[in-house]
Amino acid sequence: MNDTDSNLRRTRIVATLGPATDAPGMLERIIAEGVDVVRLNLSHGQPQDHRARAMAVREAARAAGREVGILADLQGPKIRIERFANGPVELVPGEPFVLECRPDAAAGDRHRVGVSYYGLPQDVRAGDVLLLDDGLVALTVQDVVGADIHCTVLVGGTLSDRKGLNRQGGGLSVSALSDKDRADIRLAAEIGADFLAVSFVRSAEDMHEARRLLNEAGGNASLVSKIERADAIPRLGEIIDASDVVMVARGDLGVEIGDAELPGLQKKIIRESVQRNRAVITATQMLQSMVTAPIPTRAEVLDVANAVIDGTDAVMLSQETAAGAHPDKAVAAMRRICLGAERQFEPKENLAEIGHRLDRTDQAIALAAMLLASQLGVRAIVALTESGATAQWLSRYRSAVPIYALSPFDDSRRRMLVLRDVRPVAFHQDTLSPAVAAREAVRLLFAQGHLAAGDRVVLTHGDRVGQGGGTNTLKLLSVGDDGVVESLRDL
Repeated sequence: MNDTDSNLRRTRIVATLGPATDAPGMLERIIAEGVDVVRLNLSHGQPQDHRARAMAVREAARAAGREVGILADLQGPKIRIERFANGPVELVPGEPFVLECRPDAAAGDRHRVGVSYYGLPQDVRAGDVLLLDDGLVALTVQDVVGADIHCTVLVGGTLSDRKGLNRQGGGLSVSALSDKDRADIRLAAEIGADFLAVSFVRSAEDMHEARRLLNEAGGNASLVSKIERADAIPRLGEIIDASDVVMVARGDLGVEIGDAELPGLQKKIIRESVQRNRAVITATQMLQSMVTAPIPTRAEVLDVANAVIDGTDAVMLSQETAAGAHPDKAVAAMRRICLGAERQFEPKENLAEIGHRLDRTDQAIALAAMLLASQLGVRAIVALTESGATAQWLSRYRSAVPIYALSPFDDSRRRMLVLRDVRPVAFHQDTLSPAVAAREAVRLLFAQGHLAAGDRVVLTHGDRVGQGGGTNTLKLLSVGDDGVVESLRDL
């Protein structure tokens, strides 16, 4: 990977680990190609597998001199059919098919199959459409008799073991957190995950419960709400507010709301997340052809580019890296597409009209910093931040100016790895006064090659070193020879 490209890229890349990345040297290669956060899909594998991968990520990141975050993704209550007695079956349109929602259901055949969610008969009625295997097979409900749902095949096809089941339009009442999820939250805390993704969120209460369980387990990960249910959309605002990060999980969401509605809804989720000061990840099948092919299709390139231009903070690879033939090439392709799309990105000119409410001092400082940067042509914005909150506010005001977020805490820097435009940098300022810390921060960035003599920078910090959430000061500085800070006499 070209180091210059790494410094220029503004959109973050999330990549899912799996058997393909377990190959010798592959984890190191995808990190070298630009992965910012790795995803552990807790739907697959055993706890010992995830522990081993998390440890390998930390070691590989240290060896590369990089910050790499870890996202633990809960399985959630994904409803699945059970297994068939003799392998896959072929369902024919117009023929009857029964879903048996009880624990003693026999292995399935071409006439019937068990379902993992025993409450399904209470959630459906005659006329409902049930979608199997991401919508490739569709059933129309004819009648509900006890624990059996009698259907007619609407769209036929091959159906195999453990495929997912959705109700068209949503409306299933299954809880967002299963017993397995509760155990996996403890696992995420144990391995020190930086992000915890909650699947099939329906309301803010789902996120509050996950946060409570994570805190009880001793974890401090940022919570990611996965928007993949149709019934989450009417409550989108409250869900975003209860989250730290939002994921547009386009697979199940597309099945429930329909493909035609998905593009507009993706834009809405990205826009509303940014307006509510939350990072947003766009995910699912972004470079799906690269599971087998060494290059993406043009349609996939446009899909990723449009998400970047819409303002997503991060884009995610799933099966492409977890089980694909070319994980490193998929990451490299994602990096190239992001860079190309970012050259077409036009930040808003009037920052005062972008819709953010000013409720906090650090938020006001962030807006003022962006206004200065947009008017004076500064080289960078430098934020001395404990928790990363100021950097997050800065990144919400989309601009062309890179943001260097200097923090002494490893976990804070890793949690900033999903923020667009933000480059976390290790900087220990505990014993320094604010004035000295400002000078040393600029000198550090100069020494690392991020700044050059003559550059103007906007710097934000708090009056009290070591106090989180205390950013209340903004300075306009110039970089002199050897990185020494000079006062600006004229603009």
